[in-house]
Amino acid sequence: MASRLPNHLTLARIAAIVPLAVLIVTPGVWAAWLAFLLYLAAALTDWLDGYLARKLGSVSAVGKFLDPIADKMLVAAVLIMLVADHRLIDWNLIPVLLILGRELLVSGLREYLGQKAVALPVSQLAKWKTGLQMTAQGAIILAPGLPALGFVNGVGILLLWAATLLTVITGGDYLRRAIRYLRAA
Repeated sequence: MASRLPNHLTLARIAAIVPLAVLIVTPGVWAAWLAFLLYLAAALTDWLDGYLARKLGSVSAVGKFLDPIADKMLVAAVLIMLVADHRLIDWNLIPVLLILGRELLVSGLREYLGQKAVALPVSQLAKWKTGLQMTAQGAIILAPGLPALGFVNGVGILLLWAATLLTVITGGDYLRRAIRYLRAA
């Protein structure tokens, strides 16, 4: 059972997406706090499932397949719901488009190159990007729960723009690394 725990955590992250989406668009301080706590738990499973898989020696093909999908589903769902709730509008839609575009690009590259037995491993900078992006999203989710601290949303948006810069850099890096294989095809 312990060997399946990492995959169960990944599945729990996927299962949290719909309740999280509902909470993000539900008005009220209590909903913002519940959304933030659920998001925090989901974000922590991103780290915990990988840690446990390595520690328990239970890295699996299912986990390698599901983990990045769960991450992308969570990030995309949160961004879409923040747009739907009008927390990301106007110029702040640019990070949403760039982040989602990069995720599709990298997923497509990995899919195509995987068929050719070429791996595109996650870079350290991409891990920093993910951490910064999750922190930004967490701040924006929590902001309505801290009405006396109006700057929290602004900090979240600033962090989202910083994460977007890393998103563009890491997306370009993945594309650069993949081009030699794409040209060979």
